[in-house]
Amino acid sequence: MHKNIKKIIFRLTKKKLSLALAESCTGGMLAQTITSVSGASKVFALSLITYSNQSKIRFLKVPHKIIRKYGAVSKECCYSMVLNLAKISKAKLNLAITGIAGPRGGTKKKPVGLVYIGIKKNNDIKIHKYLFKNISREMIRKNSVKKSLELIKEFI
Repeated sequence: MHKNIKKIIFRLTKKKLSLALAESCTGGMLAQTITSVSGASKVFALSLITYSNQSKIRFLKVPHKIIRKYGAVSKECCYSMVLNLAKISKAKLNLAITGIAGPRGGTKKKPVGLVYIGIKKNNDIKIHKYLFKNISREMIRKNSVKKSLELIKEFI
């Protein structure tokens, strides 16, 4: 994984792109993964761990009505998270993650393993939905980090 991150950091540096993150279900695991590689400080702007609904509302300015209507684990919430992160960070590439890592907290409509990852570069915003089935909390978080790194690589 370190080689992959080194490549991402190299490409971000080469293209003069900065990166900012807003993490919920991964709890900072993506930021930790990126900053574990020397040179990350050249491109890594900031990371917010907005684990609670209140922190999403307070720091990322996710409208309360979005969380009430769609829930914190929704494409609407993820879209708001990544859009407002970009306003706060001024980074060129912004990524937000929200999901249900389990083992509890899932429902039929929103099962454990449901994760949304939003990425924004310039005016291009993409929200990706993933469902990591029948795996542990740790593996859901690790898979979310892996998918996030793939999206960053794709967007550079």
